[in-house]
Amino acid sequence: MNYTNEKKTGPAGGAPESGITDGIVGAGKKGVANTADEAPELGVTGGIVGAGKKGEAYTASWAPELGKADKKSKTGEKSKADEKNKTVKMCHPCKRIILTGGGSAGHVIPNLTLIPRLLEDNWEIHYVGGKGSIESSLIPIKEVIYHEISTGKLRRYFDARNFTDPFKVVGGAAQSFSIISKVKPTVIFSKGGYVAVPVVLAGKSRRIPIVIHESDITPGLANKISMPFARKICVSFRQTLELVPKGKGVYTGTPIRKELFEGDRKMGLSICGFEGKKPVLLITGGSLGSANINKLVRGAIYALLEVFDIAHICGKGNIDGSLSGVKGYAQFEYITEQQPHLYKAADLAVSRAGSGSIFEFLNLRMPALLIPIPRTASRGDQILNATEFEKAGYSKKLEEEEITSNDVLVDKIIETYEDRQTMIECMERDVAPDANGEILRIIYESAGITPET
Repeated sequence: MNYTNEKKTGPAGGAPESGITDGIVGAGKKGVANTADEAPELGVTGGIVGAGKKGEAYTASWAPELGKADKKSKTGEKSKADEKNKTVKMCHPCKRIILTGGGSAGHVIPNLTLIPRLLEDNWEIHYVGGKGSIESSLIPIKEVIYHEISTGKLRRYFDARNFTDPFKVVGGAAQSFSIISKVKPTVIFSKGGYVAVPVVLAGKSRRIPIVIHESDITPGLANKISMPFARKICVSFRQTLELVPKGKGVYTGTPIRKELFEGDRKMGLSICGFEGKKPVLLITGGSLGSANINKLVRGAIYALLEVFDIAHICGKGNIDGSLSGVKGYAQFEYITEQQPHLYKAADLAVSRAGSGSIFEFLNLRMPALLIPIPRTASRGDQILNATEFEKAGYSKKLEEEEITSNDVLVDKIIETYEDRQTMIECMERDVAPDANGEILRIIYESAGITPET
């Protein structure tokens, strides 16, 4: 079974070199690009040369005189870009992409992974997401223009909001249509989640090529709705190819951020305040946290601390003040910059079985005990993910219904830790496509653009 990306080391991607910025010249309020004369002195600037209303921007490709930055900006002020550098590096006039996906980090992180590569290739990038959503907090990148739309969640269970959310979806589709009409993207890439559905529907109505990515073995509802309108469907598991329309599926694996491979164990131990005398147990319930896993782990915390130091990513608002200051136990609501270092410090993970997390563990060769969301609270996708990874020898699985006491959890964690070397060897034998490269190839192909060499 082949799921991993190509490289385990290398420099973090996406950082512009020698003062070159691709995309927006400067950054102002969310969704608004600063004009060239407002930009800091960065040497070579490029991409957007004027700014209009929120969510709008005038790129060089739209400017009356292509390639000239000495025209007045939208604000009426004379641009100083020509005074800083006579040559303006512009986004390719055909390389304009809309990314979408949200609701959880699993629907956003793969897009974040692709952004540096797209910037390197001189794409103009727009992101369509929800207001006040996790994607709006994760995409404050100056080279990316963020557009907000109204969103309605697609639920498989009864909820009073099921009567109102369809109207939000319709409103979101109208907003998406307006955004797409202004941006005129060459291609749309959707990572799924309910925010993506109106974007895909609007994109199809404008005949924009659409590429979607499905991380789980079985497609989620948003992607099921989107599949008929997609030109290509990228999948993380080979088995998923049997569940998508013939001729559309491509096995790519899951995009993994390069910086995850650049963690420093000593720094991870320092962040947690650990001495490094015990193995480190990483507990995570996914980007939104898991109340059940938090409760289970904290119920057995002192038994686990006899064996492990514990780094617990518990989710927003889930810090337990009564356990603050307990030696060997570090709590975090959510981690971003610290993530590579905590992952490097960890010897074993206890986690939900969301595809984003488990493919990170696989690529980092981190043994894990997976506790999937029960079928009573989900469509069962995490159970399938965990079952597949256990079958491949990458991890062990423990379902919530099996945890009848603290001892059951503690014993299973210790058993998984003792078997960690076998799991590492299974992961080392894994070979898979370069997911980032494959997805970019499909984006170029769908957009009808030949990659520059």
